[in-house]
Amino acid sequence: EVQLVESGGGSVQAGGSLTLSCTASGFTFDDSDMGWYRQAPGNECELVSTISTSDGDTYYADFVNGRFTISQDNGKQTVYLRMNNLKPEDTAEYYCAADSFRMYGGGWKTVVDICGRGYPGLWGQGTLVTVSP
Repeated sequence: EVQLVESGGGSVQAGGSLTLSCTASGFTFDDSDMGWYRQAPGNECELVSTISTSDGDTYYADFVNGRFTISQDNGKQTVYLRMNNLKPEDTAEYYCAADSFRMYGGGWKTVVDICGRGYPGLWGQGTLVTVSP
């Protein structure tokens, strides 16, 4: 079965840290593009970060500003998003996504219509991150 399973969300105070995990199955993990989108209530679904599992190339949205790190463990078929110095404005549902056929070459859209379905192909179920002041 092709799927992405996320974990690691939770509630933290501003300045705290969380690590999100996304474990993939059913496709060739080490030759795909993986990433994280997020969506806060009333906001668009925005791209946070991507990684190419074949060569490790990464992308971060400007708002990350050095606070987040995306990484991979090919043996575990897992992508991580380490988030440090979290801010209340980081509060959102975070979704793991995958382009398992590398159709978009890692240059993902920075905003999509809705998190959780459609572009760029595969989606996890989402994990909630809440940051209190």
